[in-house]
Amino acid sequence: PYWDERVEAMAKNYADVRTDKYHIDILTAQFVMNPDRFDVVVASNLFGDILSDLGPACTGTIAVAPSASINPEGKFPSLFEPVHGSAPDIYGKNIANPIGQIWSGALMLDHLGYPEAGARVFEAIESVLSAGPAHAPLTPDIGGKASTQDLGKAIAAAI
Repeated sequence: PYWDERVEAMAKNYADVRTDKYHIDILTAQFVMNPDRFDVVVASNLFGDILSDLGPACTGTIAVAPSASINPEGKFPSLFEPVHGSAPDIYGKNIANPIGQIWSGALMLDHLGYPEAGARVFEAIESVLSAGPAHAPLTPDIGGKASTQDLGKAIAAAI
């Protein structure tokens, strides 16, 4: 399989990085039972899509999760988007959590060679989230009552 070959080839350049291979069934179980065990997961598009929904769903919401589909060779553009879909059920209600989209932007900045800017955006997200709903404008999916705009403005202000 393509990704196995890619990981094996890249691993030779990073001897200090441990790599493990899993079949998708046990990997999904490990995601639920031991989520802190994983830093990076390389997968095919289908399995990656499933795992990118499962991981954040274990936290109670998929709205905060970013996603990056990186073209390893750099021949074609990479894609950065939140894990969640378009959420038509909350369209126009101004309650969508913007963190997944903002964090995806941070990943893109890092990928494009602006790691300090990406880190700054991520730190702003962490700062707002760690303040909690009593001290920060959080959207309903993460325990708050704030609007999409209010949460976005709080993150922008923290940058």
